[in-house]
Amino acid sequence: MYGMPQFTPILLISLLGLMLNAQSALGNDRLVLEYWDKWTGIEADAMREIVEDYNSSQSEVEVRYLSVSQIERKLMLAIAGGNPPDLAGIYSHVLSIYAENNALIPLDGLLRNSEIREENYLPVYWKACRHRGFTWGLPTTPSTVALYWNKAIFREAGLDPEKPPTSLAELEAINDALLVKDADGRILRLGHTPQEPGWWNPLWVYWFGGRLDESPDTPVVDTPATRATFTWLQSYPKRFGGQALQALRNGFGNFASPQNSFFTGRVAMTLQGPWLFNFINQYAPPDFEWGVAPFPSADPEALPNVTIAECDVLVIPKGTRHVREAFRFIEYVNSQPVLEKLCIGQRKFSPLREVSSDFYSRHPNPRIKVFVDLAASPNALLAPRQILWPEIKSALSVAFDQELLKGEDPALLLEPIETRLDRIRERQEARWQRLSGSRMKEWKQLVNSTP
Repeated sequence: MYGMPQFTPILLISLLGLMLNAQSALGNDRLVLEYWDKWTGIEADAMREIVEDYNSSQSEVEVRYLSVSQIERKLMLAIAGGNPPDLAGIYSHVLSIYAENNALIPLDGLLRNSEIREENYLPVYWKACRHRGFTWGLPTTPSTVALYWNKAIFREAGLDPEKPPTSLAELEAINDALLVKDADGRILRLGHTPQEPGWWNPLWVYWFGGRLDESPDTPVVDTPATRATFTWLQSYPKRFGGQALQALRNGFGNFASPQNSFFTGRVAMTLQGPWLFNFINQYAPPDFEWGVAPFPSADPEALPNVTIAECDVLVIPKGTRHVREAFRFIEYVNSQPVLEKLCIGQRKFSPLREVSSDFYSRHPNPRIKVFVDLAASPNALLAPRQILWPEIKSALSVAFDQELLKGEDPALLLEPIETRLDRIRERQEARWQRLSGSRMKEWKQLVNSTP
């Protein structure tokens, strides 16, 4: 999900033929701004309400919201074809890729004349919007991830349902206590498996004190922390059997359904974000008992409150003809009352440092503060913002699955990955050196030309 796809000219022409027409004026002489975002369901409904509020608040601009599937792919097509929307909502983990491909307008010049300031935001979310010294978007709804646990299963196993694990060693002890097999040795229930949900597999290294930031002088992947992570993974096939774990995983139901493995009790603990609250309300049994706490690290004293932070961001695609008008809408969304309305509507939390006095009492999720506290932690970490990240993610994902299936020596998996990444990194660094002068000059000119 972090990479940028390749397109053939035929595919480009075909898909561009399906894109929306460029902006036009309505009968009431309002300027129309086309806004694409990836949201569906209640998340799309919440943003549509914000759009309607904005359209009612002034008479110059009409923002048109369109929910777009596979938005990263389609947005890049529209930008490459010279027919982008005026605004787009994307995930912050792809922001650097869009910036490197010269597909966005830097916002620094526009920010200069606004009331938006870095100090208004939780640091991790401002950082998420920065790349190569420029600001490429502004946050809307953020997230962190935490440990959810099934209290009923804890109680059934004789464990205190109000006491989640506070260290990785404690989590694994609980994991063993919750294991249930049938007469044929098939796993019916496991306390926890790193494969569920499997969305952040390459980033488990964060809970071992590792980082995956690209550095020209040090290894990216084959580090002590990554080896410790893979040693932890190796313990799973050794204890439970690689084939048995794979069979368990293959039996998990669809995430957005009553067959979700956490709702059915196939796993008793899972790493998830605040959005799981919505799915619990929609799909879990009515008497489902659950709690949320920080997912414990390998060394809880040295590494408290580790989490992966992410946020949705509003950007202005390159080629947009109405930059200032687009930024005014972004500025509107980033005001405290509007952000709070959006975040409550989507059951998320605000990326701002300060919220209104009744924000948490109004919030539908009674445990949302756990995710806010994690976002403020110094161990709230983003996925790497480097252009090498898609290759790191792909390589580690394959090695991750291989480790859980076969329990191989971590060195045998990580050493060849490091060698391959070194070659890719050299090519990418050479490419950036060729382009950096012209790119930085262009970006600075865009910023300085903003009145």
